[in-house]
Amino acid sequence: QVQLVESGGGLVQPGGSLRLSCAASGTIRSINAMGWYRQAPGKQRELVARIFSNGNTNYADSVKGRATISRDNAKRTVYLQMNSLKPDDTAVYYCNIKELGPRGSDYWGQGTQVTVSS
Repeated sequence: QVQLVESGGGLVQPGGSLRLSCAASGTIRSINAMGWYRQAPGKQRELVARIFSNGNTNYADSVKGRATISRDNAKRTVYLQMNSLKPDDTAVYYCNIKELGPRGSDYWGQGTQVTVSS
């Protein structure tokens, strides 16, 4: 059984930084991408950032220049460093892993709350 365990969320002041981590356990076939999504109250879940197996990354326009996604393949862990946080970044952040191929599975973490407020 695959489990994704997120950590690093919490209350941060505007302009502050945080680093989210997501560690995967269990049997995962070839990974296509590891990423972070977020969902604010009353809004749809949206992509924040993801990193592909070839190292390519993409980011939501709203976080470009403020977020950096990275991964440690040996630890099967993906990180999200976010700087210059804004109240609009407040959301539950979810880790995601997508396996390769049309039958590849999609795994999600339980989510970690990030609140940006003074």
